[in-house]
Amino acid sequence: MAHFDFELFRQEVANIVSQIPRGYVLTYGRIACLSGYPLHARQVGRALHGMTDKAIPCHRVVDSVGRTAPNWPAQRTLLAAENVCFKANGNVDLRHSQWDYEAEEV
Repeated sequence: MAHFDFELFRQEVANIVSQIPRGYVLTYGRIACLSGYPLHARQVGRALHGMTDKAIPCHRVVDSVGRTAPNWPAQRTLLAAENVCFKANGNVDLRHSQWDYEAEEV
């Protein structure tokens, strides 16, 4: 079993999140997959929680059904200001607002 290097993982998460364009989101699980650790969605949240770099748009990360962080009401405001689509239940509409990371890779 490979050793899990949290600091390296955190850097990869930061790299992925920093590329999410305005008006789009990614889920914790999708970021975990893109980082090479598909079973580490919760660790993505842990990595983001400890980030202090304001250049990393952590507000563009939501859960698997598009819910925003429960203890961060400003997240919804930030996403709405970027014209992210929301459903009637208040969740982000992932069909319209989830970023296709692979489609934009160079």
